[in-house]
Amino acid sequence: MVVEDDKNIADLLRLYLERDGWVVETAADGRAGLGAFESDVFDLVLLDVMLPVMDGWSVLREIRGASKTPVIMLTAKGQTSDKVQGLEMGADDYVTKPFEMKELLARVHAVTRRTAPDETKEKRLGFDGLVIDMESYTLNVNGANIDAPPKELELLYHLASSPNRVFTRNQLLDEVWGFNYFGDSRTVDVHIKRLRGKLEGVSEAWSLKTVWGVGYKFELAG
Repeated sequence: MVVEDDKNIADLLRLYLERDGWVVETAADGRAGLGAFESDVFDLVLLDVMLPVMDGWSVLREIRGASKTPVIMLTAKGQTSDKVQGLEMGADDYVTKPFEMKELLARVHAVTRRTAPDETKEKRLGFDGLVIDMESYTLNVNGANIDAPPKELELLYHLASSPNRVFTRNQLLDEVWGFNYFGDSRTVDVHIKRLRGKLEGVSEAWSLKTVWGVGYKFELAG
């Protein structure tokens, strides 16, 4: 689905995406886009930020409250703070206007590849007092489900899938957020801090460790 109020851009996106093999639905304002999303199933949403009736941030918040469908934000705002906001709210990528159509299609392919189910990878990880379930997108701590936004859960799952392996911030941005992030890597630090607040004191058998000057790892004791 393309949610874009500029008809010329929306028509161009439809043309190139249909040539690429996609079936495309468009909406010209945020409320219409959200309504379409709630009444159908989409593989990907291209979402403009500056929309009439309901802005893109509000639409993204509603989508993330109900679904993990990949979302790529389209916007004329290129400041790092805007990108960080979009990523922390759960966007999968962020494309600044004006953009080359070849680049956008490459990002569409990258996001859909990254978010496609990997049947060879265990979707449910269990540790002492901790269960990470990517089938239901739930985080269970000491028997209780804990609220965790999609990117927090995906980050924890990625680290815990390779216990004791050290990941740099740039690796995590590329492998969890799925694209080359332009700006600093504070968004990883913010997500790690929030996760630690939810997992503090749960078990001595594992921990989220900072490897100073390098990055982070999910460390198993012993």
